[in-house]
Amino acid sequence: MYRLVLYELIGILVIALIFGFLGILPYSPGSILFSTAFILFLSLITNGIFSKVFDAPTNVESAYITALILALIVPPFRSTNDLLILFWAPVLAMASKYILAINRKHIFNPVAIAVVLTALWLNDSANWWVGTPVMMPFVVIFGLSIVRKIRREDMVLTFFFVAFITETFFTLYHGANILTTFKTLLLSSSLLFFAFIMLTEPFTTPPTKDLRMFYGGLVGFLFSPHIHLGTLFSTPELALVTGNIFSYLVSPKQKLFLRIKEKISYGQDIIDFVFTTATGRFTFLPGQYMEWTMPHEDPDSRGNRRYFTIASSPTEENIHLGIKFYPQGSSFKKALLNLDAKSQIVAGNLAGDFTLPSDPKVKLVFMAGGIGITPFRSMIKYLIDTHQMRSIVLLYANKNYSEIAYTDVLQEAKKAGVKTVLTLTDEQTIPKNWPGKVGRVTPEMIKEAAPDFKECNFYLSGPHPMVRGYEEMLLRMGVSSKHIKKDFFPGYI
Repeated sequence: MYRLVLYELIGILVIALIFGFLGILPYSPGSILFSTAFILFLSLITNGIFSKVFDAPTNVESAYITALILALIVPPFRSTNDLLILFWAPVLAMASKYILAINRKHIFNPVAIAVVLTALWLNDSANWWVGTPVMMPFVVIFGLSIVRKIRREDMVLTFFFVAFITETFFTLYHGANILTTFKTLLLSSSLLFFAFIMLTEPFTTPPTKDLRMFYGGLVGFLFSPHIHLGTLFSTPELALVTGNIFSYLVSPKQKLFLRIKEKISYGQDIIDFVFTTATGRFTFLPGQYMEWTMPHEDPDSRGNRRYFTIASSPTEENIHLGIKFYPQGSSFKKALLNLDAKSQIVAGNLAGDFTLPSDPKVKLVFMAGGIGITPFRSMIKYLIDTHQMRSIVLLYANKNYSEIAYTDVLQEAKKAGVKTVLTLTDEQTIPKNWPGKVGRVTPEMIKEAAPDFKECNFYLSGPHPMVRGYEEMLLRMGVSSKHIKKDFFPGYI
């Protein structure tokens, strides 16, 4: 996710340089390059200093992203008068991550709070120069791919809807031309870049779908320049900072500093990492995920942060994390594989809606592939430990027998009313007297395991192509899309 945002910001900047060279934009390539290099240099230096002072893990990729966003919204260098904001914006943005933070969780979007502070202190702020008609198509193309990657379509659409409704009201109230207002809003304002790039920043958005939609609506309402408190009129960055306060209030605050206790291998490439935490158990819902940060030497372009689903239950003292490894793995996964008792990994930003329904009477079918079993392991273990019974069918597909993970929990699953159906897809490696199914999950297999499947809610988890295939199959079987829930695996590969 971070790599995608970084590359696409670079792409937007390159296009701006080309348009500057052609005279389409009012800024020369030299001006844009100088400003970008200046902001990048200060961002990296400031981030490095604060990370050492606060003894906090640093993410260089995040610093690059913050710097490039600033470069695209702060006026490029034209005279020495511009140096003040070019200096203070990156310094304040990086400082805010460490100073304006509680329990190492920063409260505000770094870019937004930086330009709010420069506006109040220096009377100089962002002009959102990226929001021009010629840049709009590229911002939309790149922005939509980011929103799709991080599954934030609902939040962004809510933001757009409320922003347009609010502007429509004020336009009609003042008797202005509504077509002119909409044209300006879409082609010559910060709206699109703001929504796709800044609103979606994961550290400062709420953890669940309903809260994110409210957050999007709140920021969309405050986005209107007609909104004011006395003489203080709203700006995009002020709207986002206000939304960040709401997000912080409704989001989990805890960060976990974990050390490895045990590694359990399943097959050749699946490992269950068992971590201990000095703070003991923490509160979460079975099926939720966290962002895991692990500083390591020479991180590759994929950085030192990943999102992984928690495999353990809230009832357990240790934290389980199930990971699949690939031949050409990232530097993050290689470092994870080499974890020892002296190493520390940080987990935070708990989020996710892939959780058990509140109504225990709802019939469920869990469909897992490979390491996609992790959220179901969390849910089943929770139901067992809390002595709950639910109507659940688990269809769990693996390539071969050795890859079946968490067999200890699966063997006890019937205590919670779970009917487990295992299937192996590699027909050449089926063990003798195999009691399960053979081959990929089919409609017939689903109907046999859950004859009342049209009355069930389906939970799908695993590699994205598999989840997409299961969803299409269920839709063809007549299952309503409202009864299909997919796990969110950002950065799964």
